[in-house]
Amino acid sequence: MAALALAGVVVERNVLTYRRQWVAFLTGFLEPVFYLFSLGLGLGALIGDVTLANGQTVTYAQFMAPAMLAMSAMNGAVFDATYNMFFKLKYMHTFDAMLATPVGPRDIAVGEMLWSLMRAGCYVVGFLLISVAMGLTTSWWALLALPAATLIGFVFSAVGMAATTWIRNFQDFDYIQMALVPLTLLSGTFFPVDAYPPALRWLVELSPLYHGVVIERALCLGDVSWSLFGNVAALLAMGAVGLAVTRRRLAALLLK
Repeated sequence: MAALALAGVVVERNVLTYRRQWVAFLTGFLEPVFYLFSLGLGLGALIGDVTLANGQTVTYAQFMAPAMLAMSAMNGAVFDATYNMFFKLKYMHTFDAMLATPVGPRDIAVGEMLWSLMRAGCYVVGFLLISVAMGLTTSWWALLALPAATLIGFVFSAVGMAATTWIRNFQDFDYIQMALVPLTLLSGTFFPVDAYPPALRWLVELSPLYHGVVIERALCLGDVSWSLFGNVAALLAMGAVGLAVTRRRLAALLLK
């Protein structure tokens, strides 16, 4: 309980810092919304319906909306776990100041992760409301979309923070973008993975965003099966590894 309380102090610090910077929250939220309107509705009028692996036929906008929901969770988590964390670590020395208090590296890692999950949750709730209002999400299983998105955010927050501990300067963020762009485009977000060659499909199925998209699409379209537990287990494993690496790396950087 004491450890969670200290992590909560880190979260509180972020809340107080960003309460007057709400415009910054819109950047990651608007991107998937623009994708949905431009591609899901605009291009969707030319593409027509999409047939899923289970034989269910949906509009292209209905196919895209759950993927954009997963993308919202990713955006919300990644922005704080990478750019913001790097700035606090290398330039503002925020974490060094925290270590002068009872807060330790583990508390910083958990607190920063919880904050990024809160940000991702705000994006997801907003996008889910838009999706429901447009009639793209009609299944009651969609009520579980928020906890599923939290799991997606956990993975990208943990892995993003772990990657950030190796970043040397802002130019190195190009490597993160090199990873995020293919994830965004190829993780079953804009077209079914059945369209890929077998070798490429195997590689795509290693993506955390792919597992998130599968879960969100199943929940939003009401196609729920036991196989989703495999996707959940994969995300939990990735997130646990990322968090463990983050804790170890932060301790090495801050306590050296």
